[in-house]
Amino acid sequence: MTTQPTQSASLDTVINDAVQPITDAVSATVFYSISINGTQIPLIVLWLIAGGVFFTLYLRFINIRGFLHACRVISGRYAKTGDPGEISQFQALTTAVSGTVGIGNIAGVAVAISMGGPGATLWLIIAGFLGMSTKMAECTLGVRYRRLSTEGKVAGGPMYYLQHGFRELGHPRLGKALGIFYAMAMVVGCLGIGNMFQSNQSAAILIDMTGGEHSWFADKGWLIGVILAIAVGVITIGGIRSIAATTQRLVPFMALLYILLGLTVIIINYQALPNACMRIWNGAFSPDGIAGGVVGVMIIGFRRAVFSNEAGLGSAAIAHATARTPYPASEGYVGLLEPFIDTVVICTITALVIVITSSDLSTAGTLSGIELSTRAFQETLSWSGIPLAISALLFAFSTIIAWSYYGLTAFTYLVGDSKVAEVAFKLFFLAFVVIGASIQLSSVVDLSDALVFVVAIPNLIGLYLLAPIVKREINRYAFHRV
Repeated sequence: MTTQPTQSASLDTVINDAVQPITDAVSATVFYSISINGTQIPLIVLWLIAGGVFFTLYLRFINIRGFLHACRVISGRYAKTGDPGEISQFQALTTAVSGTVGIGNIAGVAVAISMGGPGATLWLIIAGFLGMSTKMAECTLGVRYRRLSTEGKVAGGPMYYLQHGFRELGHPRLGKALGIFYAMAMVVGCLGIGNMFQSNQSAAILIDMTGGEHSWFADKGWLIGVILAIAVGVITIGGIRSIAATTQRLVPFMALLYILLGLTVIIINYQALPNACMRIWNGAFSPDGIAGGVVGVMIIGFRRAVFSNEAGLGSAAIAHATARTPYPASEGYVGLLEPFIDTVVICTITALVIVITSSDLSTAGTLSGIELSTRAFQETLSWSGIPLAISALLFAFSTIIAWSYYGLTAFTYLVGDSKVAEVAFKLFFLAFVVIGASIQLSSVVDLSDALVFVVAIPNLIGLYLLAPIVKREINRYAFHRV
């Protein structure tokens, strides 16, 4: 599944050459690494993991003790008519999950295992559990500082809790500056990780499904982009309510399809499961041939997890802020389910399938992530290529529609909420869907990805300083429940 849409080489070269110096500078800053025993550790990964550890301890393992209550909340048993917000708490969860469950859950996990061996899986799971606590804090603050217009529209997210939360702390100028910085980075960043990369991979997968180099679509990546943009436009034209109505049906279907495929492979190969678990455990603490040993494989697993579930980036709080609830902590409980679904469940199933079906991962480095995952599924289910491709397409599509809302919320925060601004951004976003499917813009995508992760810096600063408010909201909600 590696066939790429035919590219316009001259245009690629011009754009990449123009953007590359900026990309190199930003990426070098965002992904700056330190060396420990020969292992390069990106500081941004340490920053995100530190946030997960802090909130897990500060909130007294809310990721574990709050799990069952979170499940009860999304069932709707506590919902009441007239609660403030635009969409149900279940819809808020599916919208946020659609933004994090993407191609990376299939391809990215394979890359992590090919680099760090089976042991990376255990650290990926641990990082997923830690990320649940960070999401709890983000989503609680997202609802706490959201803004409701007279028309009933809701806007929230890190830019709002940075601005208004810091104002309560007596630092209004700093909060406003951080909010603007976050929004600007999100507007540009959403064009890469949540747009062009997804549309490019969608085109590649569709071309591969229909014959690869001999496919009728092989030189028509632009057409795939246009079709995808029209579909995205039809859904997003109705705003968050239309997006939520779509994701509440799409996300459970695509997740269950992929999970069932994975569980089928695992069940058929159940005799190999104990050995796979042993390889994961041993590889996590005594890896063979991995640069940096335990630290190296730990960082590889952690990096894949935080890049997958986005805990610490604050993006999901934009969707969760629109949920119908009078209690911010109530939505915080819903938010902690997101890394569990994305990383602990879906990424782990991908990892288990790869480890179970691949006795020798030494040649994995010669394959791309999507190739390694596909080969792992097809080792047991020869017919799984098409349903796996459908899952991947749905993952990519759902990510695009969620990130279109994230980008729009950040854009209107900067320029004001008006119909003209909304339409202008949506058209701009859809144009990049077509561009992403048509040509290879590696430097632009790399720059966008770097800008998305740079927002973790102001976001986590805000989370740390506003942590007492998070705990206060949790206690207030607990008192209400009693």
